[in-house]
Amino acid sequence: MPANRFNGFTDYGIGIGLRVPHYQHILTRKPVVDWFEIISENFMVDGGRPLEVLDQILEQYRVVQHGVSMYFGSADKLNREHLRRLKNLVKRTKTPWLSDHLCWGSVDGRYTHDLLPMPYTFAAAKVTAQKVREVRDFLEIPIAVENVSSYTEFHVSEMTEWEFLTEVVEQADCGILLDVNNIYVSSKNHNFNPYDYVNNVPHDRVAQIHIAGHSKFKKYILDTHDHPVLDPVWELYARAVKLAGITATLLEWDDRIPSFDEVHHEALKANQFIRQFAHKTASA
Repeated sequence: MPANRFNGFTDYGIGIGLRVPHYQHILTRKPVVDWFEIISENFMVDGGRPLEVLDQILEQYRVVQHGVSMYFGSADKLNREHLRRLKNLVKRTKTPWLSDHLCWGSVDGRYTHDLLPMPYTFAAAKVTAQKVREVRDFLEIPIAVENVSSYTEFHVSEMTEWEFLTEVVEQADCGILLDVNNIYVSSKNHNFNPYDYVNNVPHDRVAQIHIAGHSKFKKYILDTHDHPVLDPVWELYARAVKLAGITATLLEWDDRIPSFDEVHHEALKANQFIRQFAHKTASA
């Protein structure tokens, strides 16, 4: 299948997150996995066990970096020391692209260590896009920004979240990490149609897709990543694949982590939707 403009990695298939409870299984049994996604910040160190494990993984597997603290939407200037360490890791892993979240999380050098939603304004989009461009130019690799799950909204917003995401990536000329679970979670928390979101983002910029499980509570849905993907999220994923084409897909499972085989089996369910898309495309 031809790649869209920002997805030159249609052969990457289905990946899973590299997590500590699975290290021993992976290193000793060497399971067949298309690729692993690592949280960059866990490996931005000068040495020790994390890098020792990472180097062993890199000997056999493809690795893609995903960040959780770039905070493209924060008003603070970019942290140059963070970028320097990140670039060293990029050179080590040879990640083909790097992703981080469309959010804010720091004020005056103090970090919340959370992914906070942004006001969807044109001014915020301009500042955010400029930061994305600066990071891309410094790291010298493609960047994809991820939509976050949210539980509050700003009254000053001038557009929908998907319009804001589009505004940022068009100005930054970057890719999208489309998290369909986050879209579903936010749609229930804020009462919008998740298909309006998936249908109206620029599909030629979707470079990667995230799927995950979430938890339902009485008044809201929480993005917990602690159990299998629910059917409505799989249905939204199928729609995303139909619109964006075959795209590198990653299952997130970050809490109450089961065996490696269970996580991998859940991730590979995505293949049935990719095969359906490929079959329909071939017969069209």
